[in-house]
Amino acid sequence: MSGLPVDPQLYLTFLGVMAVMAVTPGPANLFSVANGVRRGPAAALAGVVGMNAATLVWFGAAALGLGALVIALPQVFRLISIGGALYVAWLGVNALRGAFRTAADPPAAALRPGRSAWLDGFMVQIANPKAVLFFTAVLPPFLDVHRPAAPQLALFAAATIGMDVLSMSAYGLGGAALARRLAEPRFRRGFALVTGGLLLTASVLIVSRL
Repeated sequence: MSGLPVDPQLYLTFLGVMAVMAVTPGPANLFSVANGVRRGPAAALAGVVGMNAATLVWFGAAALGLGALVIALPQVFRLISIGGALYVAWLGVNALRGAFRTAADPPAAALRPGRSAWLDGFMVQIANPKAVLFFTAVLPPFLDVHRPAAPQLALFAAATIGMDVLSMSAYGLGGAALARRLAEPRFRRGFALVTGGLLLTASVLIVSRL
């Protein structure tokens, strides 16, 4: 038993906690819905990849002692979180502005290259205070100081990213499924308003966790 990278009971408990966190409609999942509605399924999945790339960065930071750094320099992470909230709010305002464009505007104008969706997803997750909370409060109790840190973090990362990919993709593709109706001007305007509302809600959630 001591030769295993993680304690099996702790790991099963972690899986349960992570499953709940993954399906909770937080900033990342709300962004996935909005991204899917505005840009379509390919961009929705690109956003999911971007968000989980940011999660990998967080795991790398955890391996380098993120918890100690957050405690030593909390103001730095507060500034990062505020910046993330402003960025998401900016995306929401742009969506609301799009709702009031003329009906002649083509629906495809909302679609952007995959890299843009990837970058937006990365920015949302890298500045998500839920990630800070996860790595400073949720993850540490599951780490065994008597076992090598790298294998433990690798297994926790696999579980976290695997569940997040499933959850974010479900949210994003669910939003993308509605994109066909965006050819209808009235429907497009209504969903632009909903998209903007979702993104602004995500920004409020980020601020509320500070």
